[in-house]
Order: sequence, then C-alpha cells, then structure tokens
Amino acid sequence: MERISYQDTPKNMFEKLMVVEDYLNGSPLEMSLLELIRLRTAQLNNCAYCVDMHYKELKHLGESELRLSSLCVWSETPYFSDKERKALELTEILTRDSQSTISDEYFETLLSQFSKEEICYLTIVISHLSTWAKLMKTLKFTPGKYEVKK
Repeated sequence: MERISYQDTPKNMFEKLMVVEDYLNGSPLEMSLLELIRLRTAQLNNCAYCVDMHYKELKHLGESELRLSSLCVWSETPYFSDKERKALELTEILTRDSQSTISDEYFETLLSQFSKEEICYLTIVISHLSTWAKLMKTLKFTPGKYEVKK
C-alpha cells in the first residue's frame, strides 16, 4: 500500500527529478552500463520498486539472466567486463559507505577505464538513484507496476 500516491506528491517533483535522468541518459556512457549501475545501487539501497524497474529496463536492453542474477555477487563472477567492474566497485564504495574517502590512488584506477567526464556522470548516476531509492522507500510505491516504455 502506497503511503503517498503520485497525485499527492509536490507538483512537478517527479518531472524535475526526470530532468536529471534525461541528462544522464544523454551522457557518453552506454545505456546498459547506466542501467547496470542503477540496478546495483537499487539493490544496495534495498529499494524493491527501483530493483523491479531497473531489472525490467536491463531485460528490455537485452541483458542476460545470468548477469542479472549474478549482479549481487558481481565481484566473484567472470561475467562483467573490466569497465563494468570498475563502475560497480565505485557504486559499492559510494553507496555502502558515504563517509569513505576516494583516495588519489583509487581515482587513478578509475581513470584506467573512464574519462574524468565519465567519472562525473557515474557519480551522479549513483547518487541520483540513491535519492530515488530513498524517495520510493518513503512513499512506498508498489513494486511490479513499472512498465518499460517501448
């Protein structure tokens, strides 16, 4: 049962949040990588609505069941590229421990896979999905209702 319905949220709240989503979706990062990061961030935030949404988005993009079911243990599997692993590692660091510091040494390892611009986009994707997750958990939107726009 939703605590606050879509109709009872502040006017234009979702539209304003979607401006950031549209901006991120126009980034140089592949949509599949963006969605992979969104799904992992949703898992780490324990947001059922967000997990449902981004799982469906990845399926729509052609993601395999093997990779989707292994995402929660990505670091123990061979199914993800070096670039994806580096993005997932950053997701874990920023989401699990918001108090941790990104060292210069670690930042250099990010630069082995991503440009500075892409690192900025990754950071925004992770933090923005965390915002969505907190909002969905508070409003208690029902998982399973999301439908991918085709």
